[in-house]
Amino acid sequence: MSIQLITFDLDDTLWDVTPVMQDAEATLRNWLAMHAPRLGAVPVEHLWTIRAQLLQGEPSLKHRLSELRRRILLGALAGAGYPPDEAAALAEGGFQVFLAARHQVELFAEVHPTLETLANRFQLGVITNGNADVRRLGLADYFQFALCAEELGVGKPDPKPFQEALRRAGVAAPYAVHVGDHPSDDIAGAQAAGLRAIWFNPQGNAWEGDKRADGEIRSLAELPALLHSWV
Repeated sequence: MSIQLITFDLDDTLWDVTPVMQDAEATLRNWLAMHAPRLGAVPVEHLWTIRAQLLQGEPSLKHRLSELRRRILLGALAGAGYPPDEAAALAEGGFQVFLAARHQVELFAEVHPTLETLANRFQLGVITNGNADVRRLGLADYFQFALCAEELGVGKPDPKPFQEALRRAGVAAPYAVHVGDHPSDDIAGAQAAGLRAIWFNPQGNAWEGDKRADGEIRSLAELPALLHSWV
């Protein structure tokens, strides 16, 4: 069947997310050291404890990464003795610093030419569990829509994000394909919703999931040819 819609994961599919998050965490810590000195050198373990407590009390926060980080910061700042209003202001300031750094990504070299090629023929969309915004990355013009777990209240591999993508595009599942790096969230999730799924596997890792992906690419530049072979 002819493909009409292609949805993409973002982190580790259009860029390598590990160095981005490491730099963002370092930027946040430097900002907090300057603007919230009462925190001191907060051990990472303490922040993880706050995170675990928040998730235990409100499990839906695992799909709301921005809100979760805001609340972790607020909890740490309140615990360091900052009054509520000041803690809230510092938490929001720190979050915005982190979010800006989180968008300092280095796109894989093939991203722009591949998306430009595909956008001339297919509807393109984004389905992400993260909090990156394609509008802040110069990619918005390629995509008809971008769905994130934070806004939907549920993330991959739940079928709802994929079903919402189909609804937005007005396309039936057999005419859609999802591209992502995660065997469960992206591949199994898409297939469970009736879409085909292409595994982005730049490292050439061995498949460890159950049902194999419908296709596999080592570079995004391989995607147009693979899709053409399905026509």
